Amino acid sequence: MTTFNQDHATHLPKEYIDRLTQPLARFFQVEAAAGIVLLFFTMLALYLANSPLSESFVHFWDISVGVNIGTFEFERTLHHWINDAVMTMFFFLIALELKRELVLGELNDLKVAMLSISAAIGGMLVPALVYLFFQWGQPGQHGWGTVMATDTAFVIGCLALLGTRIPKSLRVFMLSLAIVDDLGAIVVVTLGYGNQIDWLAIALAVVGFSAVKAMALLGVRSITLFFMIGGGIWLAVDASGIHPTVTGVILGLMTPTTKWISDDRLHTIMDCVVAYPRGDHESGNKLDRKALRTAEAAAREALSPVERLEILLHPWVGFLVMPLFAFANAGIPITVTDFTTPLTIAVFLGFVLGKPVGVLLFSWLAVQLHMAILPKDLTWRIILGGGLLAGIGFTMAMFIANLAFGEEQINTAKLGILSASLISAVAGWTLLRVFSGADTPLENTVDHDFIQNTVTKK
Repeated sequence: MTTFNQDHATHLPKEYIDRLTQPLARFFQVEAAAGIVLLFFTMLALYLANSPLSESFVHFWDISVGVNIGTFEFERTLHHWINDAVMTMFFFLIALELKRELVLGELNDLKVAMLSISAAIGGMLVPALVYLFFQWGQPGQHGWGTVMATDTAFVIGCLALLGTRIPKSLRVFMLSLAIVDDLGAIVVVTLGYGNQIDWLAIALAVVGFSAVKAMALLGVRSITLFFMIGGGIWLAVDASGIHPTVTGVILGLMTPTTKWISDDRLHTIMDCVVAYPRGDHESGNKLDRKALRTAEAAAREALSPVERLEILLHPWVGFLVMPLFAFANAGIPITVTDFTTPLTIAVFLGFVLGKPVGVLLFSWLAVQLHMAILPKDLTWRIILGGGLLAGIGFTMAMFIANLAFGEEQINTAKLGILSASLISAVAGWTLLRVFSGADTPLENTVDHDFIQNTVTKK
């Protein structure tokens, strides 16, 4: 009985509301669940765009929102606010994940990292070449960047369904590939789809980035203050002609990975709290109350800023930003004849053919040139299956398509993205299931360790 009471005392008190909130919290901690929410809003957008409500649904995203005071005007449509402002948080999170992997994670080992980096480069270059083969000299030639991206959420969802059938090294490989792939797509957005440059606005943005760096060096720890400065930088970059989502990437890569409170200092502070005897703690002036406040700050700062921000932003990006983006962009009218247009075919083949070929070929070349090592539990057939999953381009592909295509081409391009993502998901999942050779029943295959480790990393 004593042991039970001691164990019970190490947990926070339970309330009736916990019976409702804790199961929901567990659901939202599972990253694969973000793919389910994303899929739901994608299907809902497609339904509304092909229903009697289609005209109202399309016009809703054209509503203008902003500030208009005298001669000063700063307005955007809802569609542009989502794609230019809200998606900055998505890119910020991607940059945080990349920096954590480079400094603290799997990409810290160059030989291991080069396998994913090489695969990501091949997974961007070959699809673009396949696309250009079919669209060279055509009106859609400028959209080559559309087929270069991989959707992290859907890929993770497919891997989670495969569970323990697949080696853990494949999960590391695919997660790292998707992160590098997203960063490459951001570079494509910056270089390939920017507007005329306003150098004064860029100078203001540089001043803002310098201020952020100076604040970090001075030891400023207020996340709110950093976000306020980041908002000002976003406005400057937006006015510069460079796509404003680049702001999120640069700020994410600037975020420190060092902890303010070391583990030794944290344990020392906690020991001071434990050392105080039980008694009256009502007065906020007592030393033990001060120790508790110090312990609270120490526990918070024992994580690096990169890790703290990932934990803070990941649910918002996974369950709000990405579904909202899908809802605003996936709603396209579909007819049978649209599937045979040259642009749709070029996008489709870029993902379904170019992605697996590029991932497999460049991974093989990296190993043959001794630039990378192939983990013992990975085979080339499994990497081919992972390459097929990389053809799920959805979120980033939609994002780049909105920049690359005009109104007369955007729907056919999005149809190619959606159809390619569906086929890539089914083909990749099936291939990995066959090559893994496991007989485990489907209901027992969700890899909870993989899901939990992914959440812990974030």
